[in-house]
Parts: sequence; structure tokens; C-alpha cells
Amino acid sequence: MKKTVLITGVSGGIGKELADLFARDGYNLVLVARNEAKLQEMSKAYEQQYGTHSIVIPKDVSVAGVPQAIYLELKEKGIIVDYLINNAGFGLYGKFVETDGEQETNMIDVNIKALTMMTKLFVPDMVTRGQGGIMNVASLVGFFPGPMMSVYYASKAYVLSFTEALENELSGTGVTVTALCPGVTATGFVDRSGMGASKMIQNGSIMKSDEVARIGYRGFLRGDTIIIPGARNRFLAFTPRLLPRKWITRIVRSMQDRANH
Repeated sequence: MKKTVLITGVSGGIGKELADLFARDGYNLVLVARNEAKLQEMSKAYEQQYGTHSIVIPKDVSVAGVPQAIYLELKEKGIIVDYLINNAGFGLYGKFVETDGEQETNMIDVNIKALTMMTKLFVPDMVTRGQGGIMNVASLVGFFPGPMMSVYYASKAYVLSFTEALENELSGTGVTVTALCPGVTATGFVDRSGMGASKMIQNGSIMKSDEVARIGYRGFLRGDTIIIPGARNRFLAFTPRLLPRKWITRIVRSMQDRANH
């Protein structure tokens, strides 16, 4: 029996790269994102290239009731979701007193609420079957407080903490729980968040999304709990244990400030 993987935010970036990898290896897919045309195009390509069957669900997971609707639709079709990849998410750059509150609330709905709800709905069935896996796309920033992107950093800290706790609770059930924590990655995220102006992007080393997805994919199928792609990023994730929190916050601020041209 072919396994089925559901991926949210699948129309670009890391989500798209992960879908490519699963399709290539013969998994059936449930593709969830807002862009229906893109999803149809992906579904067709996977069918032609790999003989993989995809279900397209053009919905916004952050909208109230949508996770439940997705779960029920798949239940009615008799589709068993073996793996859930909570990849949908976005960021917002700027000082908290100046950023748009509505965008921030929407970010919390996508990065935290939708991810939690999707997990809540699909995990019990996995536990009942005694097998399955969840991958939550967190971020390297989940290890840090983040001036200039305070809500985004905090949302990823939630994802990281939630994933580690859930992994502990589900230990021995046959269900693995993984947090993928990439550093700065070349995706549409930078443009959408507005953080292209920051020193971190101007001066930092950026990994390609296909490389991040490959490392995440392998680690997820191995059952790793935390995956941090790149040696530099793994070192950075360790630094908050070595320095006082105030220092760490100041360092992040200096990296996140706008670059002077």
C-alpha cells in the first residue's frame, strides 16, 4: 500500500521541495495551499512523472473551520493520512509598535493555530493505527527572542516547544514527531516578510530550499526529533545556552536591524 502524505503551504519554497521528494519516492499526496492553479499543475506533473496520485485542496488553513473541513473531506473519501507536514507559515518584519496588527493576528492563525489544529485532528488516528509521522516546519529563530520580528520568532518558539513536548507524549506509540528548523532559506518568505532589508539577509549565508528539504526529508523518515540543516545553523542554535538572554536578544537585534546602504 502506498503511503499518503498531507503537506500544507505546498505551492512554493520548502513545502514544494518536500512534495517533490515524496512524489519522486512514490507517495500519494494531499496538496493544501491557497493557489489552486499551482496545486493542479503540481498534481498533473507528479502523475505524469512518477505515477503518483494527488488530491488538491485549495484552502487557507488559517481560516476557522478549514482544518476540520479538510479532515472530514479526507475521511469521507476513505483516505488515510500517514504523514502530516505542517509547513504553512509566514513572517513579518518591523518594530512591533509599527507593524500591522491584522497581519500579525493572521500570522498567529497560520503559524500556531492552524498547525495545532491540523495536528490535533490527524494524530489520534495515527496513534490508533500505531504508525505515522508529523513534521512541523519550525525555524532556527525558534531558539531565540527576535527584536524586529518579535511575533514571528515567538510563533516559531511555540512550534519548537510544542513539537518536543508532543514527541515525548507520543513516544512508544509508533508515531514520530519532528521539528524542521532551517536558518535563512532562499524562498518567497524573505520577500513576503519584508526582512530583505535586514543585515541578516544582506550579509548572511542563505541555504537553498531544495537542500533544506532534502535534509528535512531524510531526517523525518529516520524519525529525528529536531533537524537543523547546516553546521553553521546547528552552532547558532547552541549559542543561547552559552550566553545571557539579554546578550542574545541584543545580538539578534543587531543582525535584524536594517542594513545601511
